[in-house]
Formats: sequence, structure tokens, C-alpha cells
Amino acid sequence: QVQLVESGGGLVQPGGSLRLSCTVSNIFSAGQMGWYRQAPGNEREWVARISSVGVTSYAAAVKGRFTISRDNLRSMVYLQMNSLTPEDTAVYYCHSDSYGHWGQGTQVTVSS
Repeated sequence: QVQLVESGGGLVQPGGSLRLSCTVSNIFSAGQMGWYRQAPGNEREWVARISSVGVTSYAAAVKGRFTISRDNLRSMVYLQMNSLTPEDTAVYYCHSDSYGHWGQGTQVTVSS
């Protein structure tokens, strides 16, 4: 079974940084991967994606602040989040776009 597990969330002050990690298990290649987020009362929104060969795309709200990357040999995907604001507060989810699997999510809270 394809399994995705996120980690790295937590409480951070505005202007701070966090790095989220997603471990992908039980497949040789994760294909295209994405990060999504969902704030309370809101729909889940797309944040960033990275292709199997490393081509990246970002939502306008995070472009220039967030960086998605991957380590295929370690079957991991990362989301480096800089210059965080309270609007970034959400549960962040890792997603295998090629296989349609979601991780369990990790909470990111940006607050003073």
C-alpha cells in the first residue's frame, strides 16, 4: 500500500520558518507530489507540486516564500516555508498526485 506520512509542523512566530517532510512508502517512484493545506472552515487548497523530475509549481499565495523539493532516493518530499504569516495557519497535507493518496496532515500554526 502507498503510504504518506507528514511531519515537521508546529507553532512558529510570524516571519519564521518551518520545514515539512513527507515520507512516501511502498512504491519505487512517487511520481508527481503535491502539498495542500486546509484552514478551519475552508476547503483544502493546493499549495505546491513537484514532478517526478523536479519541475515545481506554486500557488500565488506562497510563491517566493515556499519551496517544494524531493529526494527520490530517500522517497521524501519537503516543503520549506519561510516568511510565515498567520494566514499560513492550516493543516498541511502531502499528496501523491500520480496515485491519489493523502497523508494524515500536520498542523502548522503561525502566531505570536
